[in-house]
Amino acid sequence: MSVRTIKLKIDGKEVTAQEADTILEVARENEIFIPTLCYLEGLTSLGGCRLCLVEVKGSPKLFPACSTAVSNRMEVITNSDSLMEYRRMIVELLLSERTHICAVCVANDSCELQEMATELGTDHVRFNRKWTNHKIDSSHENLVLDPNRCILCTRCIRVCDEVEGVHTLDLKMRGKDSQVIIDLDEPWGASNSCTSCMKCAAVCPVGAIYIKGKALSETKDKELPEFVLGRRCR
Repeated sequence: MSVRTIKLKIDGKEVTAQEADTILEVARENEIFIPTLCYLEGLTSLGGCRLCLVEVKGSPKLFPACSTAVSNRMEVITNSDSLMEYRRMIVELLLSERTHICAVCVANDSCELQEMATELGTDHVRFNRKWTNHKIDSSHENLVLDPNRCILCTRCIRVCDEVEGVHTLDLKMRGKDSQVIIDLDEPWGASNSCTSCMKCAAVCPVGAIYIKGKALSETKDKELPEFVLGRRCR
């Protein structure tokens, strides 16, 4: 079955797209910036971080651009005062939910959350901070899992499942109490499923998973085989 080509407008610019494309895909193809944190090309879209929320003319709702398909004659707004305020609030909530102290973080100057805060002009957090004290798992020979930095984007879980194909990583609990776990909530060093591919460290946007003895700037996207960002192997 052939895919229909359609026309739509993004920020007043008329563009063409395939009917199955998402708003985010079409925007990026046309060099229109929409912020994201949980999205990563080559992995299934989650729509979890909500930073890519956009307005669609005729609807009172906001839509996640990474998981909303385009439609013919759709009119999308990606940049408005209200959207900017929503995005700033989301970043502030992420910063307040866990223990993010940039000066002593392995991801400092290579952190996507830090970059997003700078991009949006977030220079303070209006919410009460929750200083977490989750146990850090350094039992793996090469990798460390620090739940106190995790923003629950699940990139690590999806790359482990969809690319490496072993599903060592998963989530336990719900909401703000959710945590990434290894196998059935076991120490990482005891895992029989982990292949030590280090893809999880390469895709983590905040340094919640990192390689021992290395700053994130030394490893981010460098330990990741080229096919990871381009396609899934399973």
